[in-house]
Amino acid sequence: MMTKAPQDATGQVLKAALWMTGSIASFSSMAVAGREVSGSLDTFEIMMYRSMVGVIIVCVLAGATGAWRSIKTERLGTHTMRNLAHFTGQNLWFYAVTVIPLAQVFALEFTSPIWVIVLSPLVLGERLTLVRGLAAIMGFIGILIVARPDMAGLNAGVITAASSAIFFALTIMLTKRLTRTEGITSILFWLTVMQLVMGVVMASWDGDVAFPNAQMVPWVFLIGCAGLLAHFCLTNALAIAPATVVVPIDFIRLPTIAVIGMLAYNEAIDIWVFVGALIIFAGNYLNLWVETRRS
Repeated sequence: MMTKAPQDATGQVLKAALWMTGSIASFSSMAVAGREVSGSLDTFEIMMYRSMVGVIIVCVLAGATGAWRSIKTERLGTHTMRNLAHFTGQNLWFYAVTVIPLAQVFALEFTSPIWVIVLSPLVLGERLTLVRGLAAIMGFIGILIVARPDMAGLNAGVITAASSAIFFALTIMLTKRLTRTEGITSILFWLTVMQLVMGVVMASWDGDVAFPNAQMVPWVFLIGCAGLLAHFCLTNALAIAPATVVVPIDFIRLPTIAVIGMLAYNEAIDIWVFVGALIIFAGNYLNLWVETRRS
């Protein structure tokens, strides 16, 4: 009986890591697809079509599994705040992937764990421990080594990528709050429906809405599927483990997208990317190891 609890806790951490693996693959696919359609669609149009695909998938799955009854309306205010934050951050993110290297986008986006760790005690009531703070600092140091931002390289892409991190941090914390009372189907349903409305309003604001051609349809479909799957995996991970444990796992996305950028778009990559990624991994592993032993 004395060993069962630590084993259960270890299993929970491993399950959260498995869900985050799916999230990493989905976000990486979405970045590539977003860049491929960016020449014909603006970010609002990308978000509109992404949410349209998502609504169809969620409704079909909810109907097939009988999950409609799990969709709640009691927390619409929190859903609205979450989806406004995510819609804003995602639009900034889609713009950034079109103008700066993918590795730099992800590196700057990964400052969101700093905001999560600092704000989680206020928003979620989670405890900020020394190890969690150290893991965040190590991750941030690794990000600086990878991105090596300076005033000469400061441009719209860097600014939007960095800004998206703040909105993603708010999204993560509000998602964690929703998982206390809401099921995954309910969260994903309101995610797709609310952001479809937001996308339609913003995409049609100028009276000119572009439609994807035959070559873009597969990429748009991939964006919709990957975006939904990413949130499904992330929501499951957050339902299992604290945000300050789940979020650092996402750092693995950085070396993954750096290699993708190099192979698919001939984006330069050097040893410093992997040095930074190693420091990020070390902080992530330290956090997971200590959290597992503590549990």
